[in-house]
Amino acid sequence: MIAGRSFAVRAQCAPAVLMIRPVHFGFNAQTAPSNRFQRDIGAASSVEAARREFAELAGALEAAGVHTCVIEDTADPVKPDAVFPNNWVSFHDDGTIVLYPMQAANRRRERRLDALATVDRELHFCCRHLLDLSGEEQRERYLEGTGSLVLDHIGRVAYACRSARTDESLAREWAQAMRYELEIFDAAGLDGAPIYHTNVMLAIGARCAVLCAEAVAAGDRERVRTRLRDSGRDLIEIGHAAMSDFAGNMLELRAPTPEGDSQSLLVLSSRARAALEPAQLARIGEAVDRILEVSIPTIENVGGGGVRCMLAEVPEVRA
Repeated sequence: MIAGRSFAVRAQCAPAVLMIRPVHFGFNAQTAPSNRFQRDIGAASSVEAARREFAELAGALEAAGVHTCVIEDTADPVKPDAVFPNNWVSFHDDGTIVLYPMQAANRRRERRLDALATVDRELHFCCRHLLDLSGEEQRERYLEGTGSLVLDHIGRVAYACRSARTDESLAREWAQAMRYELEIFDAAGLDGAPIYHTNVMLAIGARCAVLCAEAVAAGDRERVRTRLRDSGRDLIEIGHAAMSDFAGNMLELRAPTPEGDSQSLLVLSSRARAALEPAQLARIGEAVDRILEVSIPTIENVGGGGVRCMLAEVPEVRA
């Protein structure tokens, strides 16, 4: 790997993740009004299917060399979306941990300080500062972690599409506190409903970005495209159909090479990969060192979230 590429991977991509193994996974009626990706299939077997899919993803990441901190969800209270921890917490390389305000009342139960202690113990993440935004729930201002915010760590830019779960004023306060620039825009599905989370339509890696540009409002579209292209990344555009199959919901992580260097590992679902055109996959393949594909149909269909939503990145803390 060339020096510049290695630096970009280290700056953008985390070498470790937090995952929460689900106990009561299922369709969440409280989040359904804003999440058009959810499906209430009414299957009693969803919990066990989700746990099998979870185990496959966690095992594949560990085998690839990504440090994976797996924490069991608690049985009480019931939390149907506990498998998506990136919405309630984010970890940053200056030692900051951010806790986020969630729109659905039953998702607020997912925040667990004991999970943070486990990350510290198992992944050696040293928390220097806790930014707790959860009190904003009382003001009905929501910002759902790296679901709401897709982060360019190299350029220090946070991308966010406005929705009921992404409050613009709070996103601006987050950006100021975390020293990022905010690029905010409107985006909608084919039915005109706002895209509930930015990370289903945009993914940013070290050398490429995947964007459902046609979902971005016409008045914002070229500005967002230009910002991404100006970052030096190859901008790969997907359509609404591919976005609906979670092709925008992918995450680039960092894994060790046999020589002890870092390589980029793009993680996505089998459904997402199948939705990408051969030319799009080829461009992604040129920008990353390895693609890791895992099948998670139950979690995608019932939970309305994909691979990226299941992973809360844990970076190395800068000295």
